[in-house]
Amino acid sequence: MEATIDRLSDLPDSVLTHILSFLPTKFSVRTSILGQRWRHLWTYVPNLDFDCSDQTIIDEVFSTHKFQSINTFRLSSNLPKRTDPWIISTWINIAIDRNIRKLDLCFFDYTICLPNRLFTCKTLVDLRLDSCGRIPNPGIAVCLPRLKKLHLIYVHYKNGEPLANLVSRCPVLEELVIYLDMINYRYYRISSPTIKRLTMEIHPRGAYYDPDSDKEQEEKNHKLEIDTPALVYLHLVDYAARLIKTGPLTSLTEADIYLCNYVGADHYSLYARSVAGFIDGLHNVKCLNLDLSYSKEIIDSISSVWSTRRFHNLTNLELTSPYLLLNMFIQNADNLRVLIFSKPFEVIDSWMEPPQQVPECLLRNLRIVKLDQIEGQDNEFEYIRYILRNARVLERMEITYHCSFDSEENIRTLKEILHSYRGSAACEAAFVKGLNNRRL
Repeated sequence: MEATIDRLSDLPDSVLTHILSFLPTKFSVRTSILGQRWRHLWTYVPNLDFDCSDQTIIDEVFSTHKFQSINTFRLSSNLPKRTDPWIISTWINIAIDRNIRKLDLCFFDYTICLPNRLFTCKTLVDLRLDSCGRIPNPGIAVCLPRLKKLHLIYVHYKNGEPLANLVSRCPVLEELVIYLDMINYRYYRISSPTIKRLTMEIHPRGAYYDPDSDKEQEEKNHKLEIDTPALVYLHLVDYAARLIKTGPLTSLTEADIYLCNYVGADHYSLYARSVAGFIDGLHNVKCLNLDLSYSKEIIDSISSVWSTRRFHNLTNLELTSPYLLLNMFIQNADNLRVLIFSKPFEVIDSWMEPPQQVPECLLRNLRIVKLDQIEGQDNEFEYIRYILRNARVLERMEITYHCSFDSEENIRTLKEILHSYRGSAACEAAFVKGLNNRRL
């Protein structure tokens, strides 16, 4: 039998430590039993990755670790209640002293104290805080000159000022991710000339809007402003804001937007104008995923004030809304190539007849259409016929129908549509049952 060749041992230490840097620290430490050469090799790995609740292990690793620069320090842990919260500050300070570049902390403990010097670290490039610590209030020194990525997942701060102050003190920031709940949610302003990717989610995990608040407080509550002229990608999930305002988004090419906010009747008009203005501000995008899960009244209000600015660059649209807004989009997106459309089940549709003048996108550009979860209403069948009849370059249409619509009459209607006249001879049509993907 041929002897096994140990090719791994032939590699230089620099390559081996690089390989070990991809492992959680507890696994890289275990390699010390492989032989004399491996005994201390892990201590020169530039990444420290802990997922444990044993304070002693982390202390021992820090005391043994020899590499003078730490590239990544990641700690995800449910520390015991008896843990001294200041020990976290000690570990972070050690990482700062060793020129930390990426710090990723997840504790699910808001009492954790983050040292103030973390927010003046000159080497930090990537900072991720999840359910721990607080953002310093204005007045405390903040300066992160090299920070390019900042993720704040349910991090506490009293109001929007600490967040705005932190972002303004990151002069080269390119990616910002923020998750908020509605507890003490008032007014947040994201302003940066350098941010290229923004992800912001506001979820109803806490208190809801108080309709009895006085007018001055009401105007401050639930307001979101975004002023990021270099933004290329925007992801926004919003259950809270009563007013959304953006500066020019001339660089924006892709947006993923979910707005679900059931305001009271007294606020329909103001909120509708806010949302309509926000949608208009997205007019430069190439790819848009827009989910407007509103009540009928809100949709009607939005459509009545929307200026229907033309979306000249839009090629891919995924839209969740009544057909009313679908009409408005296809008439103003001449270069649309891919359309995915679904209607919220809870919305009583505001029906509008298909455009009498066939939109330019149907005549020249629309290649793929998917209509999701149709319910068997006559107007839905009419819209399917309209697209098939007028889309001259359509390559594929897929209609997904809900299981509750699976009647002989509806199936017969779908089959009739399947064999009806099509404006594009190359078009393939498929009808798919939503739950079990049964095709006709």
